[in-house]
Amino acid sequence: MHASDLALSAGPKDSAPAAASQRPASRLRALDGLRLLAALMVCLYHFAGRGGPVAGAWQESPGRLFPTLSRAAVYGCLGVQFFFVISGFVICMSSWGRTPGQFFRSRVARLYPAYWAALLLVTGACLLLPDVVRPPRPDELLVNLTMLQQPLGVPRVLGVCWTLWAEARFYVLFALCVVRRGVTYRRVVLFCGLWTLAGVLARVAREPLLDELVMPEHAPFFIGGLALYLVHRHGGDPLLWGIVAVSWLLGQHSCVTGLWHPGAQGGDFHRDPYVVQAVVTLAFAAVAVVALGRPRLADRRWLTVAGALTYPFYLIHEHLGWFVIRVVRRDVGLGPWPTLGVTVAGLLGLAWLLHRFVERPLGPWLKRALPAPSAGALAGVPSRSTGGGRGSASRPCARRGGGAVPRPVRGCRRAGAGWSGGAS
Repeated sequence: MHASDLALSAGPKDSAPAAASQRPASRLRALDGLRLLAALMVCLYHFAGRGGPVAGAWQESPGRLFPTLSRAAVYGCLGVQFFFVISGFVICMSSWGRTPGQFFRSRVARLYPAYWAALLLVTGACLLLPDVVRPPRPDELLVNLTMLQQPLGVPRVLGVCWTLWAEARFYVLFALCVVRRGVTYRRVVLFCGLWTLAGVLARVAREPLLDELVMPEHAPFFIGGLALYLVHRHGGDPLLWGIVAVSWLLGQHSCVTGLWHPGAQGGDFHRDPYVVQAVVTLAFAAVAVVALGRPRLADRRWLTVAGALTYPFYLIHEHLGWFVIRVVRRDVGLGPWPTLGVTVAGLLGLAWLLHRFVERPLGPWLKRALPAPSAGALAGVPSRSTGGGRGSASRPCARRGGGAVPRPVRGCRRAGAGWSGGAS
């Protein structure tokens, strides 16, 4: 007997397409808007909510240049956790009904083209203005191309790419534990429960390798997003809302302990623990509103474009933004607010160019070029499917889940193509 066959009995939630497939596309557009909001939160944090290299670009502490804005911008780093909640939602949605091979190809084709382009842009900027950010050595740049620089201890060319390593570990865990046998309600619920337990035990064990695998500080946000997608697809029940509540409880504590330090009341960038809790609560609440189908006012076509810009904007905004601030502020002589506006607008325009001329042509090409590993190969057993396409991942779900695998929710292809979090 497999673990996923325990306790959670098969039923309509595993055997039939849910009513969510009939729900409006405004939900997907609302997620696009939330993605851009989270990216702008992180952007404001990097430009106005911290010190370090950005202070050198401004020639002064952002806390003094933007005394009011900086008090809010210091909480912008929580946009990363916001991304993780959205990522859990979208990855569960976009993987439903897909084989492991399809899931693998979609993630690689989605993440790498814009990432490689961003590496080249930032490296070029580092060479032109080495006094802002140190240029990477050739060996460091080449390792960064793999997206594995974080565990190898190699300096990051893109400051924000540590979040992509967290996303990648989430994808691997979800693919091995859920996608390889077919995504169903009970398998996702069991995965959420076991991952929560593993995260708690990792805190007790204090074993670095275990921490690296189960990510106790990030897991509650991914898990909360997974559970909220099940609410979206199947309707809320006490079990799902319980998972969301536990994820919020653990997540807010992780953020407070990571971002607030008792006694550190002075300086330009002080954080209040109650505001940290409030921002985390709003992040969960915003995705919950989407899951429940409430954001009718968010049904705007421009939000789809906003969602497409989010991933390339997120990749390039930090270091390229510092370079733009340095040039516009020092050489052009604009004031702080015009400089901030020009920088953000310019980066959004560059993000659109990356989406239009890098992601749109190269993403589909890369997906077609990649081989499709069979479900049996990823599961460690021989596969009867020679094409590695449809059948092998869905048959086990049909046998054990009590019925055929539901078709993907309408609009999943678009949601899967967009970036959910750091990069979903």
